[in-house]
Amino acid sequence: MPGFVQGKGGPLKPAQKFTPEKQENHFDVIVVGAGVGGYVSAIKCAQLGLKTMIVEKANYGGVCLNIGCIPTKTLLKSAYLYEQITKRADKYGIKVDISGVKADWKAIQARKDDVVGKLTTGVKGLLKKNKVTSVEGMAKALDKNTVEVNKKKYTCDNMIIATGSVPNHFNLPGTKEAMESGFLIDSTGALSLPKIPKELVIIGGGVIGIEFACVYKRLGTKVTVLQFLPTILEMLDSDVSKEMTKELISRGNLEIIYGVNTKSFGKKEVVYEKDGKEYKIKADYCLQSVGRKVVTEGFTEINLEMNERGHINVNEYCETNIDGVYSIGDVTGKMMLAHVASHQGIIAANRIARRLGNEHAEDIHMNFDRVPSCIYTYPEVASVGKTEDELKKTGTEYQVYKFPFAAIGKALADGNTWGFVKLICEPKFKQVLGCHIISNTATDMISEITTAMESEATITEIARSIHPHPSLSEAIGEAAEALESGKPINF
Repeated sequence: MPGFVQGKGGPLKPAQKFTPEKQENHFDVIVVGAGVGGYVSAIKCAQLGLKTMIVEKANYGGVCLNIGCIPTKTLLKSAYLYEQITKRADKYGIKVDISGVKADWKAIQARKDDVVGKLTTGVKGLLKKNKVTSVEGMAKALDKNTVEVNKKKYTCDNMIIATGSVPNHFNLPGTKEAMESGFLIDSTGALSLPKIPKELVIIGGGVIGIEFACVYKRLGTKVTVLQFLPTILEMLDSDVSKEMTKELISRGNLEIIYGVNTKSFGKKEVVYEKDGKEYKIKADYCLQSVGRKVVTEGFTEINLEMNERGHINVNEYCETNIDGVYSIGDVTGKMMLAHVASHQGIIAANRIARRLGNEHAEDIHMNFDRVPSCIYTYPEVASVGKTEDELKKTGTEYQVYKFPFAAIGKALADGNTWGFVKLICEPKFKQVLGCHIISNTATDMISEITTAMESEATITEIARSIHPHPSLSEAIGEAAEALESGKPINF
């Protein structure tokens, strides 16, 4: 069969064809889960000429579109606008009668629901337009070629598992009662509270917890973050985490308590231990933001290889240990990011198409060193590649430079001078090793560095690229120029 080449995941072998008795319910690919990874993968499979079916048990668009990325960002935008009007308008020469400014929670929620509705409807439309067969219900894999949904069997040559993840919940004294009363909530519940709380406790200082802290503190809620670790946003470079913590605290309505061990839940209160002493804190709600667990229900009996945390093991082509079975997104436990899931979906679709003889399908694989990460606080944080802390631990030689936005004209004009661009490269060939940005537009700016890393550009190419003036992107150019010159002037 033409087009087969040796790949990093091993030889590209022709796909094993499965020929069932009833051909009408047989597909080249069945995708289970219509989240960002699943629906992108299904559409790509169809575009590559594969007969494709997708199964979704609840909401098209999955966690991201319905109860994750998108609704959170709509709330963050409303909260940001409210804070700008009530606390910062005078800095721009705008006089506002604050007594007349109200945060209409019902209208904010309605806007969030409208945005989600438009996107999920769009997903269904795209699947239909690309002639993907959609089936709603809970899927169970009977074997690697057979999926049962609503007591009806469908067969396939290839299967893509994109079942995602759900929030972790505590199993502490009082947890059940606290959840039943509505006091203890998870990220899903935090999106649709009946009203803006006066006081909110958040357990966990990771990305989700801190983003929700930003939503509610901007709306006037007194937020207390209980963090087990000595820092928040611990995945960041230490100087980035420190700078972000300073910015978040300086804007008020937020207290962070470190070294906390949560013990139990009472009526509208959290009991925790710190430095050997027990404390109680009362609030209207308590958000448990302590990570997520993968969903493998329906696929536990087909001998998939999983790690100790229950994540499905895959190679760089998203192939599992079972021939013809692929897994993408959160369920692989690699990086629980929507754009990782969608990219893995593209990789799996192309891999399947190549195995079925499509010479036009791309030979692409996953490289986690080039995945950008974004945190939608205010200011935002974005990063890609290695952190300086990681490079120090491994003894890797590197050069680093930070350029502050306080020295950028556009930042001064915007009134947003906090943060910096931090570029890291290896000293000999100036290969980009990492980039970390704190800025009100960091999540948009990081794509320049991601593209540079993907195309194997160096600091030299970034420095020679003309960055428009005035713009915040000039900070990237300045940092690159400093590293390229070999004689950076530190601010």
